[in-house]
Amino acid sequence: MSDHINSRTGRREKDKAERSNKKGNKPKGIKSIIKKIFLVLVLIGFAGLLGGAGLFAFYASSAPDLDESLLKDPLSSDLLDINGNVFMKSGAEKREFVPYAEIPQSVKDAILATEDVRFYKHHGMDFWRLGGAVIANFRSGFGSQGASTLTQQVIKNSFLKDEKTLKRKAQEAWLAFQLERKYEKEEIFEMYFNKILMSGNTYGIGTASKEIFGKSLKELELPEIALLAGMPQSPNGYNPYKNPERAEKRRNIVLGLMYQHKKITKAEMESAKLVPITSLLLSEEKRQVSKTKYPAYVDLVLAELEEANLSHLLSEGVKIQTSLDPKAQQAVENALSTSDLFESDDMQAAMTVVNTQTGAIAAVGGGRNYSGLDWNFASDQKRQPGSTIKPILSFGPAIENFSWSTGYTTVDEPYNYKGTNQAIRNVDGKFLGSISIRDALYKSRNIPAIKIFEEVGTQKAGDFARNLGLPYDKLNSSNAIGGGEYDFSTVQMAGAFSAFGNNGIYTKPHAIQKIIFRDGTSEQKMTPESIIAMKDSTAYMVTDILRDVMSLGSGQRANISGLDIAGKTGTTNYPSDIIKKNGMKNTDVPDSWFAGYTTDYTIAVWGGYEKYTTPIQTYDKGRHVPQNLFKMVMSDISAGKNTARFQKPNTVEEATIEFGTNPLLLASSTTPDNLKRTELFVKGTAPTEMAKEEITELEAPNNVTALHDVDTNSITLNWEHNAPDVEEIDGIIEFTVFANADGGEMKEMTTTQDLSLSFPGVEPGRLYSFSIIAKLGELESPPATTSLQIEDLEEEIPEWDPNDNNGNPDDGSDDGQPNDNGNDNNGNNGNNGNNGNDNTETPPDDTPPVDDGTTNTDPGDSDGTTSDNGTP
Repeated sequence: MSDHINSRTGRREKDKAERSNKKGNKPKGIKSIIKKIFLVLVLIGFAGLLGGAGLFAFYASSAPDLDESLLKDPLSSDLLDINGNVFMKSGAEKREFVPYAEIPQSVKDAILATEDVRFYKHHGMDFWRLGGAVIANFRSGFGSQGASTLTQQVIKNSFLKDEKTLKRKAQEAWLAFQLERKYEKEEIFEMYFNKILMSGNTYGIGTASKEIFGKSLKELELPEIALLAGMPQSPNGYNPYKNPERAEKRRNIVLGLMYQHKKITKAEMESAKLVPITSLLLSEEKRQVSKTKYPAYVDLVLAELEEANLSHLLSEGVKIQTSLDPKAQQAVENALSTSDLFESDDMQAAMTVVNTQTGAIAAVGGGRNYSGLDWNFASDQKRQPGSTIKPILSFGPAIENFSWSTGYTTVDEPYNYKGTNQAIRNVDGKFLGSISIRDALYKSRNIPAIKIFEEVGTQKAGDFARNLGLPYDKLNSSNAIGGGEYDFSTVQMAGAFSAFGNNGIYTKPHAIQKIIFRDGTSEQKMTPESIIAMKDSTAYMVTDILRDVMSLGSGQRANISGLDIAGKTGTTNYPSDIIKKNGMKNTDVPDSWFAGYTTDYTIAVWGGYEKYTTPIQTYDKGRHVPQNLFKMVMSDISAGKNTARFQKPNTVEEATIEFGTNPLLLASSTTPDNLKRTELFVKGTAPTEMAKEEITELEAPNNVTALHDVDTNSITLNWEHNAPDVEEIDGIIEFTVFANADGGEMKEMTTTQDLSLSFPGVEPGRLYSFSIIAKLGELESPPATTSLQIEDLEEEIPEWDPNDNNGNPDDGSDDGQPNDNGNDNNGNNGNNGNNGNDNTETPPDDTPPVDDGTTNTDPGDSDGTTSDNGTP
C-alpha cells in the first residue's frame, strides 16, 4: 500500500516538475504583483463607477423640471438689431399640428429609420448606439459623434443649451429617462414630429409638407417623405429650394436607410432615387410662407445658427443679438429696388455691408425684390471674382512676402501662361512696357498680375487668401485674374477686403453677436476670433494703390467726394466653349463686381443674371451696376458721419524715386518731373542711393548782344549760358548760330564753343537777325534771338557859318582852301548838277550845293521828294 502511495506521489511530483519545465519557472513574487494590479484596477473601476454615479447624480439634480408647454410648442425667439429692437419673432407663426394617429406609417418609418430605429425598444437612451459613439469619440475627440435618440432630441430642443459637455449630456440622459417614464412613446414621437425645425422659420414636418409640396401628409409619396425625414439634421443646408443637390443626396441616404431597415424594398428605393428633387417642389408663386422683415439678413442668422449646430435654439425662447443696422439695411433695399440702375428687369444684384473694424454684417441685399423664398444672391450664390481678386492673390502677397515698394517695376509685355503656348491678353489688347506695380494694379493689367502671382508662388498666394477667408486649395495662374474653378459670395469678398482697411486684421463676417438664454443671465458669444492676416504695412500700401482705382482708374463712378475710399472693380469672361455653344460675342461677360471700403464700412457688390449663360448686355449701364449701387449705399450710410481717413502706420515710409530705375533710386535734381514718383516703402527698405544726375534739358543762351563795329564793318555777337548744375557733364556744350538779313531765311552760320562770334561784311541799311542754340549731344536748348539794324553811312554836311571870313560855308578852317567836300570856295552859287540829293538843311542861295556822290533812295526823306532819276 505504501509503495503504491509512494508511487502515486512520485508520479505527481514528476508530472509537476515536467509542467514546470514546460512553462518555465515563475517566481512567486510576480504572481503576487499581478494579483495586486488586478485588485487595484478593480478598485479604481469601482471607485470611478461610484464617482461617475455621484457626478451623474449631482448633474441630474440640477436639471430643469419637465414642462409640458415647452415640450409641445416651440417658444418664440427674438432677433434683435444693433439698437436692441426686435425685427423678427421666430416660431410665432401658425403651424400645422398633426396628432400621432394622423401620421402615416410610411412617414413614421422614414423618420425612425433615419433618426432612431430602436425608438420603441429603449427607455430614453440607446446604449447600443452609445457604445459606437463612445468609440468614435475616443478616436476623434469628445463630441465628434452623437447617439441622441428622438427622446433626447425632444429634451435638447426644449430645455438645454447645446453644449458638448458632460453636464449637458448627463442632464439630457436623466431628463430623457424622466420623459419616457411620464409620457407614452407615441406622445414623445408626436412632440418631435411637430416641434422639429425644418428650415428657416418652419417648424414641424406637417407644416413643411404644406409649404414645400402643397400636400397633406397622407398625400405624400415616397421621394417626398424621404426628403422631409432627412431635413432636420441640417434644416437650411438641406432646404430643397436653396440647395437642391444637397437635399437630393440627403433624400437618397434616407431611402438607403429605409431599405437597410426593411421599411421599403430595393425596387422602391431605386425608383424613388430617380425622381428629381426639383420636380417635386411647389413653384415660388404657389408657396405660402410667413413673410419676415429683412428676409435676406434672417437667412444669414439662420445659416450661422445651423453652422454652429444651434438651430434648435429658435424654439427655446432665446434672444439673438445680431449686428443688423436698420439704416444700412434700408439703404441696401432702397438701392436694389431702384430699377433705373439696371439694364433690364431681369438683371440681378446682391451686396453685403460689413463693419470694417469688426467684421460684423451690418446689412445684406439678397437680390432685387428678395422675399426669403428664393435664392439669396448675397450668401447662397458664389461666382468668379474677376479682377477684384488681384490685390489678394498677386499684389498683396508680393508686398507681404517681398517687401516690394508700390513703385516696384514690372513689365507689361507679351506673355504666355506658364508652361503653355496660350497667350494672356490685357482687356485693351495693348502692352504698356515697364510700369510700377501701383500702375499695374490700379490700371488692372492682367499680364503683370499673372507674372507677379507666379513669382510669389501658389503656396504663399494661397496662404494669403486663406487668411482672408477665401478657401483656395490648388491654384493656377488663371486664378490670379479671377478665373478658374473658385467662386465666392459677396459676404466672403466683403470680409476679405475689410482686412485691408483694418490694418491687416481679419474677422470672419458674422451676423450674430451673442445668444441670450431664457433666464436672462447666461449668454453664448458668437463673434469669431480675429486674426492677423497680413502686416499693417501691406494693408496700407495696398489700400493706397486702391485709392488710385477710385480717382484715376476704373472705379471712378463709385467714388464719393469727401470720403477716403479704396476699392477694386472686376468682370469675368465666358470660357471659349460656352461662347461657341451659345453664339456669344467674345466681349460678353457674366459677372460684374465692385468691392470698396472706408475705415467704417466695407461693401462688396455683384451684378449679373441668375442664369449664368445670360450675359450682361450693356457696358455703361449693365457693367456699372455694382459701382452705382456701392456709391448709393455708401453715400447713405456715411452721411452725417465724420469718417476717418486711412492712417499710414509707422511701418511705412515715403520716398520720391525716379521711375524706371531698377533697383529703385531716389530722384535727383535733374530727374524730369514726369519721372518723379512719390511711392511707399516698408520702413527700412527705401533706397538711399540717388539716381545719376543727367542733363535732360538745356537752358537757352542769355544776355545776347549784337554790336556794330563801323571801323571793321562787322557785327560782334556776345552771349552767356548757364551750364547745368551737375557734377559731371558728359560732353561739351557748343553753340550753333543762325542768321538772316531783312527777314530772309535763317541760315546756319557756324558752331562754336565760344561765347562770342564776329559777323563781317555787313551792309548799311539792312536788318540782321540772329538765333543761338546751345547743344550737348542730342540735347538742344530753346533758341535765343536778337536783331540789329545797320544805319546808312551818309557823309555829314558841315553847317554854314555866316561869320566866316570869306563868306563861305564854315568847313572848320580859315585857310582859304577848298572845302573838304570838294565844293569851290569862291562865294559863287555854282550849279553842281542835279545830284539827286535833297539835303535837310540848305545854305543861303549864294552857297553852292554839296555833292557827296550818293543817291538818296529813302522815300521817307524829310521833304517827301526823290531825285529825278534815282541815279548818282
